[in-house]
This record gives sequence, structure tokens and C-alpha cells, in this order.
Amino acid sequence: MAAKMTLRREAFLNHVKERGEYGTTEEAERAARVVLALLGAHLVGDVRAHLAARLPEGFALILLNPLQSAEPLPPERFVRATAAWIEGATEQTAAWDVSAVLSTVADAADDDLLKQILLQLPDGYDLLFGHPQPI
Repeated sequence: MAAKMTLRREAFLNHVKERGEYGTTEEAERAARVVLALLGAHLVGDVRAHLAARLPEGFALILLNPLQSAEPLPPERFVRATAAWIEGATEQTAAWDVSAVLSTVADAADDDLLKQILLQLPDGYDLLFGHPQPI
């Protein structure tokens, strides 16, 4: 299979905007920035670098210079943290934000990279990425 091309910024944001049903590209970008900053805090080493290589440059930098997380957050706390960073967000809207961004990230990654990403995260993130794993 051919290596996936890095998504262009407009394409990436359009995917997030469509999935999140945002009214504006700015809303999609705000969600992407917050979710990628939180995700970056959970990923280390080559996995983070390989994922960053598949994201548009501005978003790759956010992933590579993350907020520091003392411990990996379980999915529900990740959603709560997202809500805390997005003005006016609730846990319900934040879950929507996380899903819109992470499903777009999953599309940018290949299956192998997605598996490696999920291995670095607590159980339950497969659902946030829109790729439920067989039990």
C-alpha cells in the first residue's frame, strides 16, 4: 500500500468541520488545536513523530509541543479536559469535538500507526478515534 500523503491544512480542517458539523472553519480549527495539544501529551517517541509527519505543519507542531500531562488521561477525562480548554464547551460538545478531530487523525494515520497510537493510550480511545477494536 502506498504511504499516505500528508493532509493539507484545508483538507484536514474540512474533514473536521464536516464531522463536527461546525458552522465555521475557525470552530473546527479551535477544536483541532485543543484536541491535538492534549493528544500530543499522551504520545511519545516515534509514534508521535510519525503521526506529526502526516498532519499539516501547524497541527504537527501543536502535536510535537504538547501540554504536559502528568499521566495518561482515561478517555472520559480527556473529553473533560477538552471541554475545559474550549470556551463554552460542555462534556457533550467536547465529546463531539474529540471525535471529529480524532477520526480525522485516524484517517491521516494508517492502520499500523493507529494501532501503535492506541497502544500508548488508556483503554477506550479506539472509540474516540472511531475505530472500535475487537475485544
